Amino acid sequence: MDLDDDAYYRAFSMRDARFDGKVFGAVRTTGIYCRPVCPARTPKRENISFYPSAAGAQEAGFRPCLRCRPETSPDLGAWNGTSNTVSRAMSLIEEGALDVGDVDALASRLGVGERQLRRLFRQHLGASPIAVAQTRRVLLAKQLIHQTRMPMAEVALASGFGSVRRFNETFQHLYHKPPGALRRAEGAEISALGGEGATLTLPYRPPYDWEAMLAFLTLRAIPKVERVTDGIYVRTLYVGGETGVVRVTKGPGDTLLVTLWFSKVQVWPSVIAKIRRVFDLAADPDHIGRHLSEDHLLAPLVARRPGLRAPGAWDGFELAVRAVLGQQITVVGARNIAGRLAEAYGEPVNLDAAKAHGLTRLFPTAQALSALAPEVLPMPGARGRGLIALAGLSAQDPHLFGSRASLEEAVERLIALPGIGPWTAQYIAMRALREPDAFPHGDLGLMRALEDDQGRRPTAAELLARAEPWRPWRAYAASHLWAHDATTDPKIGATNAA
Repeated sequence: MDLDDDAYYRAFSMRDARFDGKVFGAVRTTGIYCRPVCPARTPKRENISFYPSAAGAQEAGFRPCLRCRPETSPDLGAWNGTSNTVSRAMSLIEEGALDVGDVDALASRLGVGERQLRRLFRQHLGASPIAVAQTRRVLLAKQLIHQTRMPMAEVALASGFGSVRRFNETFQHLYHKPPGALRRAEGAEISALGGEGATLTLPYRPPYDWEAMLAFLTLRAIPKVERVTDGIYVRTLYVGGETGVVRVTKGPGDTLLVTLWFSKVQVWPSVIAKIRRVFDLAADPDHIGRHLSEDHLLAPLVARRPGLRAPGAWDGFELAVRAVLGQQITVVGARNIAGRLAEAYGEPVNLDAAKAHGLTRLFPTAQALSALAPEVLPMPGARGRGLIALAGLSAQDPHLFGSRASLEEAVERLIALPGIGPWTAQYIAMRALREPDAFPHGDLGLMRALEDDQGRRPTAAELLARAEPWRPWRAYAASHLWAHDATTDPKIGATNAA
């Protein structure tokens, strides 16, 4: 989004929610930066500057407003459409790439130089990669302070700070007061390590088709690993060497309500990043919808489901396994086989939060599946051998299903893996790598959704050419076509398995 300071000032003056999460106003007379919807009096035009990200404002020396709370604004930075490299880097930072490595390592994973990555961040976000990571920690910590009763030591670790001392120093520098002074609610502290876990809200930009998201996840929920009941999604997860449980449901206003049960709170940033990806919280449906609605075929589909999202995946290897399982069989069939694998080779989960929802297993690790003999797998021998070979490669390379420099490079690398063809590669890129332009053009469900009045369906090549105007949001176009196919064909999912 091109910066137009006068337009931004009008947006702040009118409390225009359409700009929320897209721009932040920094007031020079107070040293505070705010959201466009801030209830405080709008400052004079000459006293306010604008930044495309919270990190940009914070790196410039401004501190977050305590009234509009920037940590509760929609997180649109990862897919702002300005730079694919920045978008991929933002996703990796959210996963903790700068907690365990430096900017040079991050740039290498993206196939660019460190200097180029820093320049792109300055150009599109107005901040360095390190500043983005630091701002995310601060805003998450501030959210936990306001929304939970967790002890400050747990807040520090759960928000990604390496030490309580660093946490205290950062808040003292920003707010000129200790972090505990920001907590307004009275009452005793409640540890997140207890049986109740801890609950927080994750904002999104409306509209959001929650029913469609739940329907998608329900159809694919692996028995004993994940479950959807009464509008609530629950699953077991293994993150950073820690087993835990997540529960997600619709929250107040434009938020999802998330409860976490992990005894090691240091994994929380990674878990929250996964939740954001799976439930597609970084999307801007208005922007995407306007673009897709320029196509006369997609326009009525977008109008019917304006808040439809492109669901993500919890883990790249897990999704790759499910995609391989789903080749030539239905979604339900692939789900049931995945459940059998989890029951036989997934680690048992002995947590009260899991037992309360009937969950007893983790999804099998790459190491566990790579040690199996092909004949023990409930699938044809060739596919079983390919799956075990894929598991072996994933066990050796933890970044095998990580972001690449481009969608084309990611797909090329995926196709080179055992058992993965073009459809599977595009599907993995779409859901696990969160590539908004991924498009499995060989999918029969997509071809069926574009069937004409004479019953003729486009070929894969014709569909690919037809989708060219939908770029860079072809993944969302696919979601709309699949949703349309579901309304016209009750066997939806038979071809787009996994």
